[in-house]
Amino acid sequence: MTQSNETTRRWLRRAGSARLEFGADYNPDQWPREVWDDDVRAMRAAGVTVVSLAIFSWARLEPRDGVYDFAWLDEVMDLLHAGGIAVDLATATASPPPWLTRKHPEILPVTRTGETLWPGGRQHWRPTSPVFREHALRLVRELATRYADHPALVAWHVNNELGCHNVYDFSDDAAAAFRRWLRARYGTVEALNRAWATAFWAQRYDDFEEVLPPRLAASYPNPTQQLDFKRFSSDALKDHLIAERDLLRRFTPDVPVTTNFMVMGETKGMNFADWAAEIDFVSNDHYVLPGPQARDELSFSANLTGNIAGGRPWFLMEHSTSAVNWQPVNVAKKPGELERDSLTHVAHGADAVCFFQWRQSRAGAEKYHSAMLPHAGTDSDLFRNVTRLGERLRELAPVAGSHRTRAAVGIVFDWESWWVSEHDSHPTERLRYRQEALDWYTALLDAGIRADVLPAGGPLEEYRVLIAPILHVVPAALADRLRDWVTGGGHLVTTYFSGIVDENDHVWLGGYPGALRELLGIRIEEFGPLLDHESAELDNGTTGTIWTDRIDVAGDDVEVLARYKTGDQAERAAVTRRRAGAGSAAYVSTRLGPEGIGVLLPGLLGPAGVRGELPAELGGRVELAVRGEHWFLINRTDEPVDLGALPGAGILPPRGVTVISRE
Repeated sequence: MTQSNETTRRWLRRAGSARLEFGADYNPDQWPREVWDDDVRAMRAAGVTVVSLAIFSWARLEPRDGVYDFAWLDEVMDLLHAGGIAVDLATATASPPPWLTRKHPEILPVTRTGETLWPGGRQHWRPTSPVFREHALRLVRELATRYADHPALVAWHVNNELGCHNVYDFSDDAAAAFRRWLRARYGTVEALNRAWATAFWAQRYDDFEEVLPPRLAASYPNPTQQLDFKRFSSDALKDHLIAERDLLRRFTPDVPVTTNFMVMGETKGMNFADWAAEIDFVSNDHYVLPGPQARDELSFSANLTGNIAGGRPWFLMEHSTSAVNWQPVNVAKKPGELERDSLTHVAHGADAVCFFQWRQSRAGAEKYHSAMLPHAGTDSDLFRNVTRLGERLRELAPVAGSHRTRAAVGIVFDWESWWVSEHDSHPTERLRYRQEALDWYTALLDAGIRADVLPAGGPLEEYRVLIAPILHVVPAALADRLRDWVTGGGHLVTTYFSGIVDENDHVWLGGYPGALRELLGIRIEEFGPLLDHESAELDNGTTGTIWTDRIDVAGDDVEVLARYKTGDQAERAAVTRRRAGAGSAAYVSTRLGPEGIGVLLPGLLGPAGVRGELPAELGGRVELAVRGEHWFLINRTDEPVDLGALPGAGILPPRGVTVISRE
């Protein structure tokens, strides 16, 4: 169910003036009682204002079936409140306790190959298990009734990172729930057969009971079955979120409810844009991924999270103070990166900056994951950096509550195109949807152009330029929407493998790019994927990889912006633009990477009159993000940058962030 906009605007239940919240996951049950007082004293010294509590505490809260122990949590809640620290209280349902999985092994997830995922890690539960749901909601009810009026409670934290390890379950519970989902979607088995094109390979169904999840098969599973199972799996987790949320709202209607998304990297199984309306405020976890675009990816994810939140403030629930523990090599952050990473999220709308976790664990799988209070204790550079960040956030309190300011350029991000474009049995397995989108974002940053990353269902019409990389799934309604926006004066840029299929993963016939063919004024008969050792030279000095298209220009109103220079496509169009009404539609037929895209940007953005908002000499070195009157200037380099052209800005240190008011 979709909540009203008024409901989704609720923030933390707390009194006092607006502020940027600061804190972490807190796991006192990992430590003896005598440590807790030290924790609260150190939290106060660091400027902590909020903690997420009891996330993985089910086994401690309910040590035996129906037997609860809240005494320790009562004490921690009281202790935190006495220290002036608010609590985002988790429902503790993320990992079931050993007694539950021993008594009910049928709640354990099953992989597509039929293997059971056993206890020993975390998230070992089926999203569709009625047994798990019953026990989880029983715990939620106990927590809600016990802590409804506790003065420390400012928000509910449903589960934790829903779907991180259990998004795809192929069990019998999942199969039964999948069939119910399909009945609701299609109504009749005949409609399902049409949508799934089951005439192919003799897959026609006579009854919904014959349908299975796309388990390990002798060959490629039905593509639409795969797509629908991805939709269903995201919905199944959303349904669990709603079940916990509704129970919490029943007993604590004045306490806002959130859950932590994972808008980062290749985490793609959950359609977070679809989930956002179900919670009172959006929360996100983000961890920096190594690579040349590491910090651009952070900005991209924070930007997308801010637009999933509709431009309203959101909560950064987790990121790291320094090294993580789960990458092949876990490198500590350089000086300045802790603050830059944190404030980049704030720049894109976060009104809370929190970490995993408060005190670095002494044992367990995450003992080498950094924390606010490291193994070295308070007498450490890391803790001093954390404390300085707390001071900086207090200074930036005037930013709290301000909304993101829309850019002129939007990058369209579509979960279903992400899912389907990377399916098996496609022209190439090398295509990476999110990487292509990130490349365009990096190119815009390099050019000093501010852009929004927004879900495909967002306010597209409010942008002058829309960049839609690999917009593979284009239902007729979206095609019509884009056509009307372009003819009304918008400027669209899309790329290879866009417009190819409808919402059922059926190809739009008549030539590629299918649903966008007439708008773009081009026609492609066959794709031209490139082998790993191949590339395609363009006459503008750029080089394409992964993909080419054999483009036929279909009208005199199409301008060729670049041609292929070598290979089978020599002299054929590589980049085109068609004027349509008051706008234009451009097509880029190969992967160019950030540098190659940068060569194209002036020609693509020129017709829309889009220019950088910063002085030209700062373009590429400084990222600009805007929240109302507040300009965030983020140094993308490891060198100091002179901001002298901006009044009162001074020198931006390496990896530094400054905020200026532009009233």
